[in-house]
Amino acid sequence: MADLSKITEHMNVIGADGVHVGTVDHVDGDRIKLTKDSTTHNHHHWISGGLVADIEGNDVRLSANGDVAVTFEEEK
Repeated sequence: MADLSKITEHMNVIGADGVHVGTVDHVDGDRIKLTKDSTTHNHHHWISGGLVADIEGNDVRLSANGDVAVTFEEEK
């Protein structure tokens, strides 16, 4: 798993296929909380830190394609 301490607020979360999955609200333990927006039906969603393949610049790159990563999201 990547070093989640390098992930900061407002970073872009990008699927392995280059699809924008969301924007980081914050990291809580081993999960990434995404900001609310119209694509998430105004709810926060969570992505497992285990899906993070790399952190480069302002982007958090996932090991799963964007459409698959969305199915792994956990709402809390």
